[in-house]
Amino acid sequence: MQPSKVIPYYFRAEGVFDKEEVTITTLITENRFGVFTKLVRNYRGPISVSIWIRDDETKDQHFQALHDLYESEPLLKQYVDVHVVVDRFDFQLNMWRNVARLFARTDYFLLLDVDFHICTDLRKHLQESAQAMQLLREGSALILPAFEYTHEEDGVDSATFPKEKGPVEKLVLDKKLMAFHSAKFEPGHGATDYQKWYRTTNEIYKVTKFNHKYEPYVILKKEGTPWCDERFVGYGANKAACLYEIYISGIDYYVLPQDFLIHQSHAYPESKRSGGRKLNAELYAAFRDELCFRYAKSMYLANELSTKKANNMRSQCSALKGFKAALDSFPQMWPTKPPVASLPGSK
Repeated sequence: MQPSKVIPYYFRAEGVFDKEEVTITTLITENRFGVFTKLVRNYRGPISVSIWIRDDETKDQHFQALHDLYESEPLLKQYVDVHVVVDRFDFQLNMWRNVARLFARTDYFLLLDVDFHICTDLRKHLQESAQAMQLLREGSALILPAFEYTHEEDGVDSATFPKEKGPVEKLVLDKKLMAFHSAKFEPGHGATDYQKWYRTTNEIYKVTKFNHKYEPYVILKKEGTPWCDERFVGYGANKAACLYEIYISGIDYYVLPQDFLIHQSHAYPESKRSGGRKLNAELYAAFRDELCFRYAKSMYLANELSTKKANNMRSQCSALKGFKAALDSFPQMWPTKPPVASLPGSK
């Protein structure tokens, strides 16, 4: 959707960050400034944020509000790179995600919604886990299980949230806490396998029950990870489409055993969500078919169809009508595949 004006590093953090740090990438509008400040104070690490400002007669006052926010909290100046998107298009969520990721200054990024509280010392745990860092270096994805309070009023103040895994399980058993959206939309986070998470101690485990509606909060390697498709505008399927393509591309998902997120309660503007959900659901159905054929073709031409990289694509696409026939037809369509290009200096 055009025209959009993107202003990278409208404010640039003064901090210098290690390349192997994890940058939180998120997106906000002015009504989320308060909860964003809480995120910055809690994480105290690199953050790359896209802020949308509507291009109309109120633009100047929103820019002023942004300046007021930045001047109000010294930690924003230390840790936060602010990138401004100015246009007239509501809810280009995947485009905003891509902007935040593009200008992140470390090798890894956490795809996070701003209203989730990181309850543990995530940065310390990653630094101390050789296995977690090796998975990230290899290009795998790490998932943080997400929870929400059963009663919304209990989820307003993040200062009251548990900081360790043990109390989380007790709150779940007491029916005060539950897996995020498990009551309304279980497929969104069900593949995390919360029962297995409760049983683990320090074991990072692989997601084996992936489904196309899965939309966890995930740490990814910046280089080599597919971008979020920007055709998805408005609520519904936007993040699922992004994470589905990442999985189809050959990136495996693993769940961190000790770290977790809890949703900070707030009202949802349902009137602005319902229309987008229907349109995006229709788009997503066609998009999944497109991805299967597109990645199958690219992997065939790269001699990767018989490799581990193709396993996720095959598992998700094998039941698709016409998919097997398409694979069988590839040798006739491209009888002599072009050689895979070598990097300069490689043998």
